[in-house]
Amino acid sequence: MAAYLIADVDIEDAPAFEEYRRDVPATEDGGRYLGRGGATKVLEGDWEPHRLVIVEFPDMVSLMGWYNSPEYARLIEIRKHCALRWKGSHHPLR
Repeated sequence: MAAYLIADVDIEDAPAFEEYRRDVPATEDGGRYLGRGGATKVLEGDWEPHRLVIVEFPDMVSLMGWYNSPEYARLIEIRKHCALRWKGSHHPLR
């Protein structure tokens, strides 16, 4: 069953975030971008997304394996220093 990583990232330091943005795709073994950045439009409610990212993985095991991998751990630290917030969630398709 497919699983999705959904993140809303508010980038504070764009030049520093470039390393994260450049290197993260190489760590996503089995992941496939469905959306990354671009324009958003909220149709209802008061949510104000920043940089919205949606990545599809074959299953939750693959998603969590990527998220907890040593390769991604280095990038998490970079992201924490250059993004004000990273609201992420992991959702299986039901």
